[in-house]
Order: sequence, then C-alpha cells, then structure tokens
Amino acid sequence: MMAGIFGALLLAFLLNVGGLRRLAVACLLVCLALSVGLFLWEIYSPEFGFRMPWLEV
Repeated sequence: MMAGIFGALLLAFLLNVGGLRRLAVACLLVCLALSVGLFLWEIYSPEFGFRMPWLEV
C-alpha cells in the first residue's frame, strides 16, 4: 500500500514537471485517499488496531 502511495506522489511530481497540473492534482488527491485508507485500515486492524501506544490512555 505504501508503494502505491509513493507511486502516486511520484506520478504527481512527474506530471507537474511535465506541465500537466490538473492531472498532478488528481494524483495528489488519489495519494491523500490512499493515505487515509491505509491509516484507517491500520487503526481498525484486528491485530494492531487501537493497541498503538499513542492511542492508549
């Protein structure tokens, strides 16, 4: 999943350098959606979810 996130960021960078700013912004939004999805998957994971040290009170 992290490879997909980094791939979307790299693609956004390359598209921006190439002058295709709208597609670059779309790739940034895809990267944001993948990042949020990964975060929520890790939080609600049955193995590690809610056992993260910074979430314990």
